[in-house]
Amino acid sequence: MDGYDIIGDVHGCADKLKGLLRKLGYENQGGAYSHPKRSAIFVGDLIDRGEQQVETLKLVRAMVEAESAQVVMGNHEFNAISYDTRNPELPGDFMRPHTDKNQAQHEAFINQVRTDTELCDETIRWFRTLPLFLDLDGLRVVHACWNDEAIRTIKQRMTPNTAMSTEFVIKSNQEKSDEHRAIEVLLKGPELNLRNYGQPDFRIPGDHLRHEARIRWWNATAHTLSELVEIAPGTTTETGEPYPDLPDKESTEEEKSYDYPGEKPVFYGHYWRTGEPTKDRDWTAKTACVDFSAVRGGPLFAYQWSGESEIVQENYVKVEPELSKS
Repeated sequence: MDGYDIIGDVHGCADKLKGLLRKLGYENQGGAYSHPKRSAIFVGDLIDRGEQQVETLKLVRAMVEAESAQVVMGNHEFNAISYDTRNPELPGDFMRPHTDKNQAQHEAFINQVRTDTELCDETIRWFRTLPLFLDLDGLRVVHACWNDEAIRTIKQRMTPNTAMSTEFVIKSNQEKSDEHRAIEVLLKGPELNLRNYGQPDFRIPGDHLRHEARIRWWNATAHTLSELVEIAPGTTTETGEPYPDLPDKESTEEEKSYDYPGEKPVFYGHYWRTGEPTKDRDWTAKTACVDFSAVRGGPLFAYQWSGESEIVQENYVKVEPELSKS
């Protein structure tokens, strides 16, 4: 095999996925896309938001079963598992509560896959089998953040190559548990409470009000809070004002503890990038984001890895939205 094609968050955009696979040289052979010399790796978040949930799941699962692809779990797959798992302490409730907010985020999956059906049950069972990370010969893949401490926790509490147990799902949804902390880091990325620094709550366009911001764990050269904290373009305060600049306060050792020190390049999704891959923001020598907001009108990206020990910008490949049905 010549290498791996690491594919960004699909979110139910099956047409874009098929267009990207064709551009990468994959062909539909007997119901599953495959490549004569390469294999695909999906970084998770196959579901939610898009209009082609079922088609996306069938396409990716067929590739996995044909051994032409692997998938790591994204936070949306884990959310779906938790949404389906009953809370033993609150009869009639679930580990991910069925609130209006959670239901709205999960609405596309609920409406298209249809809860309380065999298709939904089988899909959730499959989600439970997805690994939380892949540590392969020459590269690593995770949905949001590679962190050695979180990975050690997972290895201690999950049996390798087995489905995620209901007990683990329950513990992972209990705040302050080791399982919860590990899942939050690997699938959602480390965050920093801005209220502790006198900063106001913020709202990302089209999202709800937040006070915890993502840490740029991939930026090993960050020294100050403004360099370390991720504030997306268009972010506002609760009153709609442009979000104020973060202070140039020196970051602490704890805040810097998520730096990636590994020698292998690590690939991840999750972060809703836009535009073309940009050095330091989207890729560094050892890290590469492949999520460029396909479900929000952006292209679906992949990175073609062929054994290199450092990221090469030219290895990013995308399919333009208007070409994805051709």
